[in-house]
Amino acid sequence: MKKELHEANRLSWNAATVAHNSHKGDQAAFFRNGGSTLFPEEAGLLGDVKGLAVLHLQCNAGQDSLSIARLGADVTGVDISDEAIAFATQLSAQSDIPARFERSDVYDYFRDAQARGERFDIVFCSYGTLCWLSDLTAWARGVSQLLKPGGRFMFIDFHPYAMVFDESWRFHYDYFNDAPVPEDGVGDYVAQSGDGLVRDGYETGVQNFANPHPSFEFMWGVGQVTSALAQAGLTLERLDEYPYANGWKPFEGMRNIGGKRMAPPENMPRIPLMYSLAARKP
Repeated sequence: MKKELHEANRLSWNAATVAHNSHKGDQAAFFRNGGSTLFPEEAGLLGDVKGLAVLHLQCNAGQDSLSIARLGADVTGVDISDEAIAFATQLSAQSDIPARFERSDVYDYFRDAQARGERFDIVFCSYGTLCWLSDLTAWARGVSQLLKPGGRFMFIDFHPYAMVFDESWRFHYDYFNDAPVPEDGVGDYVAQSGDGLVRDGYETGVQNFANPHPSFEFMWGVGQVTSALAQAGLTLERLDEYPYANGWKPFEGMRNIGGKRMAPPENMPRIPLMYSLAARKP
């Protein structure tokens, strides 16, 4: 584990989270009026969660956590960013949707929750999460340890194959990279995606955001992810790939093909831009 890089990422996310939420308008009103930030893919993965204990890892500012809680789940959200957890806690109170949020490095949370004897029916994470993990084996082991017998792990993220491209669809990054990738900092991908990642009333908010804190990402291929989960004792039940990215427009010429599903330009062959999986603890 590279805890010093995690700390750099915490600072970078603290700065970026302020910019991201500046574009999202009155989110408490959105939730009070019955809004949800879940896309059909993750809603389908989760299924009926009423009465279930759900752990949402790397929950960011809590919007998806509260969307799951609204479905009747007992939700615990965990994120490394102080700013994100503070926002999530406030949003829960203002929207009258109960959920518990804890600021922690995910690896520290695994250790502490294990010591407290916490167990969950579902562990869930989504969209831009694995690239912040420096130790995939320890992560998969932590997920497995916190699941009840018969519990499920559900995951959806942007496809690592898509991450080999730069913004102009040119090959740039190595798929089989085992070293941290230094970046200028977490960017304002919400502004970059326009209304793709904002469900109601996109606002200009912070403009020309430049993150003062560098960040470090990690590349994990699909084979590495599925192997780590299997080696941690989970049984893979489903693996799906999608030729679009929900809400996110990281590349030039991406177009909305309906439901805020962003696809490459029409003249490009279809490639996997997202994948999801479901696994169960025996």
